[in-house]
Amino acid sequence: MKATNQSILSTGLSTKSPKFATLTALAAACAMMLSVPVNAAEADAATTTATSVPSAMDSSKRVIRLARPNTAVSPAQSSAQATPPSNAAVNAVAANAQQNGVQQSNIQQNSAQQNRAPMNANTAQQQAPAASRAAAEEFTGTTRVYTPGSVTPTGLDLRGGQLSNIPTPQVQLSDVSFVTTVLVPQHTGLGTDKLDVSLLDDFINEVSPNARHYPPNFPNRTQRHYTREKIKALSEWIEPYAKAPNASYDVLLRAAKLNGMGRNLDLGSDYTVRGGQYVDRAIKLKPDSGEANFLYGMMLSEGGGFKEGQKYLDKAVSLGYTEAEQSLAQSELLSDRRDSALQRLRRLAGENPNNAIIREQVKLVEDGKFYIWDIPAPNINVKPSV
Repeated sequence: MKATNQSILSTGLSTKSPKFATLTALAAACAMMLSVPVNAAEADAATTTATSVPSAMDSSKRVIRLARPNTAVSPAQSSAQATPPSNAAVNAVAANAQQNGVQQSNIQQNSAQQNRAPMNANTAQQQAPAASRAAAEEFTGTTRVYTPGSVTPTGLDLRGGQLSNIPTPQVQLSDVSFVTTVLVPQHTGLGTDKLDVSLLDDFINEVSPNARHYPPNFPNRTQRHYTREKIKALSEWIEPYAKAPNASYDVLLRAAKLNGMGRNLDLGSDYTVRGGQYVDRAIKLKPDSGEANFLYGMMLSEGGGFKEGQKYLDKAVSLGYTEAEQSLAQSELLSDRRDSALQRLRRLAGENPNNAIIREQVKLVEDGKFYIWDIPAPNINVKPSV
């Protein structure tokens, strides 16, 4: 009898071993599944390659850094972690264990423990293997560009008086303006990256009547100071792109305009040198650009190089650039050819009857003045740099 009981006991132990191994593997798989961080951010494959366009003063886009778990886990492990054990699999294990002499209550208790989520992340990490826990703790970054959408009204309208004892807010909006988005290539050739020059172009267009020519003219000292500071900031921003050997024509021309205005505002000789270099490179890229030829000729002649600048101004005139003729008149005036300058300006005034500036320049020369751009400056509203 004793021998028989020992035989039965030994048989039972031998049949329990594979069953316990099966349950242990199943419990480990469940623990690995539950140990994966639930709140890890998912990166959309369609947008993970989006990049932010560099901008001088970009307030419309924000770059969001998303974290996601390290993807070094093999596909087999990922599928094992992502797919929980089905009820049929649990029942099959339970039936197999019952056939081998295991009590049903123990199987139900094990099944309940497998399907029960851990109370906290620490419990799950303690149950997970060290390799799985290390993989879950490593994160890689993906970048998205967030662009704000249209504003939609939400919540209560306080103007309707839904809330008692709450004063109605009074909000007024003024001086709202919209700037057209302008993207230019950074380098020459196809497939180049883009630069957002929207606010840069808006600033250049606003202050050009005041600072493009010498002497600059501003309505007050405050606007002159703000313009100087913003030229310094924008020149510093575009400098790395402009000094690149393969900088595009659009980048070089804008850098030349900024540095030319900086020269007129006495920001230093570096602005004079850079302005001439950038516009010279721009002309080499586009020899038939009327704007580039005018800009170079104007900068040379107003800096004292009348003969050097005349050939560029003449070419700009042949390309239909009216302002180039005004610069030629200025050059003639400073070269003691007042009659030739006055004749040129009177002809321009007849050809452009709606151009009030040319009429004012004719009057300046008739009054014996030497600088045709020394006219009352338009009122501008340059904001201080932040």
